[in-house]
Amino acid sequence: MKNIQAIGIVGAGQMGRGIAQVAAQSGFDVVLYDAFNNSLEFGFNFIKTQLDKGAEKGKWTSVDAATALGRIKTTLDLGQLKACDLVIEAATERKELKFEIFRKLDEVVKPGAILASNTSSISITEIAAVTKRPELVAGMHFMNPVPVMKLVEGIRGLETSDETFNTVAATAERMGKVFVRAKDYPGFAVNRILMPMINEAVYALFEGVAEVKDIDSAMKLGTNQPMGPLELADFIGLDTCLAIMNVLHEGLGDTKYRPCPLLKQYVAAGRFGRKNGRGFYTYEK
Repeated sequence: MKNIQAIGIVGAGQMGRGIAQVAAQSGFDVVLYDAFNNSLEFGFNFIKTQLDKGAEKGKWTSVDAATALGRIKTTLDLGQLKACDLVIEAATERKELKFEIFRKLDEVVKPGAILASNTSSISITEIAAVTKRPELVAGMHFMNPVPVMKLVEGIRGLETSDETFNTVAATAERMGKVFVRAKDYPGFAVNRILMPMINEAVYALFEGVAEVKDIDSAMKLGTNQPMGPLELADFIGLDTCLAIMNVLHEGLGDTKYRPCPLLKQYVAAGRFGRKNGRGFYTYEK
């Protein structure tokens, strides 16, 4: 296995900042990149706040918090990731954007370094194919919120080497995560199961089977889920849910994966969920 010391993170949003925090707390040196300064500053300050809150609650010491924060460097220059042993992309779930990022990473990151994607549905084989190091590309799908959720879904592309896959598994485990292995099929394991359930809940609302709160209460109390499917959709982001359903529908070609028209309508109207204050529920900004 490769010796991972420094980890680069592409994207300082909800997922990227969470991965950066956990990596730093696990003893890795972290370089956090974002293309936008306001996003980068917000992400870094969010990590600091979370570390300080954890210290106040006794989860770790203030010294531990300061040490972890000191391991994180921020940058607006993608070239600053060149010395990293592993780079994890955590950008928006758009195929062409990810392809562009991986082309650039392949050019600037040192030879032999592993490139991983936090994608929740896009083919790792396709992502790897835009690079000249497909054997060094893998999927590391962290769950949200990263510091709390224990799972990392590992996805092996067609060309991913044993050494690469074993290294990302060991890295995830060093972060205190449980690593599960999934094949490179649309939606992988988690979203292949989760998103059709959410989509079906939207259909139940669309068809008037029950109201929003009743659908969520039924699933929480009737199936012991901690969060109802519509509430969870808001938490994930309705735009992200739609993007994943489109990947499933296009990739598998089965009508059972057809996105609900109501989900498409909400996204078209700009109702994305918690991220902008309005989805199936309304949130205070």
